[in-house]
Amino acid sequence: MAVTAITILTRFDAQKILGENMSVPILEMKNITKQFPGVKALDDVSFKVNRAQIHCLVGENGAGKSTLMKVLSGVHPYSSYEGEIYLDGELQTYRNTYDSEKAGIAVIYQELALVPEMMVYENIFLGHEIRKGINVDVNETIKQTVALLKKVRLEVNPSMKVKHLGIGKQQLVEIAKALSRDARLLVLDEPTSALNETDSENLFVILRELKQEGVTSILITHKLQEVLDIADKVTILRDGQSVTTLDNNNGEVNEDVLIKHMVGRSIENIYPDREKKSKDEIILEVRHWNAYDPRLERQILKDVNLKLKKGEILGITGLMGAGRTELARSIFGNTDGYRLEGELVLNGEPISFSSPHKAINAGLAYVTEDRKGDGLILIQDVKANITIANLERILTRGLFIDANAEIRDAREFRDSLDIRTPSINQLVLYLSGGNQQKVSLAKWLYVDPDIMILDEPTRGIDVGAKYEIFTIMNQMVDQGMSIIMISSELPEILGMTDRIYVISEGRVTGEVMTQDADQETIMRYATM
Repeated sequence: MAVTAITILTRFDAQKILGENMSVPILEMKNITKQFPGVKALDDVSFKVNRAQIHCLVGENGAGKSTLMKVLSGVHPYSSYEGEIYLDGELQTYRNTYDSEKAGIAVIYQELALVPEMMVYENIFLGHEIRKGINVDVNETIKQTVALLKKVRLEVNPSMKVKHLGIGKQQLVEIAKALSRDARLLVLDEPTSALNETDSENLFVILRELKQEGVTSILITHKLQEVLDIADKVTILRDGQSVTTLDNNNGEVNEDVLIKHMVGRSIENIYPDREKKSKDEIILEVRHWNAYDPRLERQILKDVNLKLKKGEILGITGLMGAGRTELARSIFGNTDGYRLEGELVLNGEPISFSSPHKAINAGLAYVTEDRKGDGLILIQDVKANITIANLERILTRGLFIDANAEIRDAREFRDSLDIRTPSINQLVLYLSGGNQQKVSLAKWLYVDPDIMILDEPTRGIDVGAKYEIFTIMNQMVDQGMSIIMISSELPEILGMTDRIYVISEGRVTGEVMTQDADQETIMRYATM
């Protein structure tokens, strides 16, 4: 029978009563070296985590964080790396993820491992079902699921299908699933990347409560404020090596220290300076824009009016579900099949786009928020991803791709955007998040647009890569391009834009010049 939430609490209470030696780290990884063909991903990394703590693991994209956790979880099995792993002082030799799970390690990835069509209780006990004879004991499973959901502060019907839950609630189901397996070491990889502020705060409350009960958490995050808020200790990786471990409880950690260790240099201002000139020429106007989603049978955009001026960065922000991405996708060819009402005006002329191809031909480009799912073809190489949105540019006689032209152009964009890859023939799958985002930008710059829509352009990338993306954005604007920047990160909206529109429940509730805005003002509009 599976371990219940009550059993978990009893085990940890027993450990305290028996005076468990808290000085022995729950996890110690010693001199871990992991190589892939042509790349040393980890170079003699040592990493120690004390029990009943929240330990943050940070570093730039490509620093080795995910690889280190895959070594820990058995994705990269024993004998495929050099070094040693100790759990509670005992040497571990995991052959696969099943071995690490059996030892009490649970990894929750950005892409949640839930089955959408299955119910909550089925997902939580998937693979270790509670049985009565040869049949699943549904009543007992639901009973234990209720206890676990209560533990993670999630009030949902355990018989509800997971696909009907928001991403924040799905994250909590993943944690409940880990606790059902008696996990004592939780590894969370960018757990708040797709969560709104309320869900993120709720998640951290739960992690703190679990810490009080003896559960240790390793948190991988690019959000430095989260590190400052929740970490007991912080380990920083850079270029596959462990740089340092800092104690947040001793005042050793601040944003400047983290950035310096992560990137190997100081970044005085993450938002690079740009001369913000007065702009009057309107290049794109959205008038009385309404969108209806026939699948959800509801209106998702309501009488939206906005103007984009030539050579500006226009910010669009709001809470998750406000309609920001829906607005972008409805303008850029309406790929979701919304029923639209209203008017688009481009350079003073009414226009409509029945497909992304027509939007591209008119001078628009759209960098999606989901670069892995919608933006890039991960199993193709860098050069193919860069040129795919404008193959006409490298066709000979309108039929065949000019291989030399493709290589030349791909190298030019690789160099100009500083895409760090061993070769333009490298599969995009193996690039870091920041470099994947640069490839996505290169893909759309290759169509030579006048207007670039950037949807969450820094999601899931580190502070150094963010600075580089922001620098590229400034260069684009200096060259005459206009940018619509959609972001849920208020500091970057305030740091990068000229004007800001705030959307709430499908409506524009506020327009403000960035120089006159602050986070309180934006949040007031966002909750109207």
